Amino acid sequence: ELLGLRARAKPLKGGFTHVGEIVGETRNMLKMLRDDGRIVSLPKNAYRFIFELPSGEKVLVDGRVLVGRPEERLKRRLRRW
Repeated sequence: ELLGLRARAKPLKGGFTHVGEIVGETRNMLKMLRDDGRIVSLPKNAYRFIFELPSGEKVLVDGRVLVGRPEERLKRRLRRW
């Protein structure tokens, strides 16, 4: 669900902001292809992410909410309904 989205990753505690496209996701990490061509692994629980949706809308998400595999997050969301 996040793959291919443009994103800006800002650390929760200072540090360097990364800008690029999400190219991979594991349980605890997002892989981002930065604009300079490097792929960086970012721990979800240490960053806030601003995702740019295909509609152009921007969404701020605390990375701690994203921890878990995509299929687990979907199940967790459906159970609450």
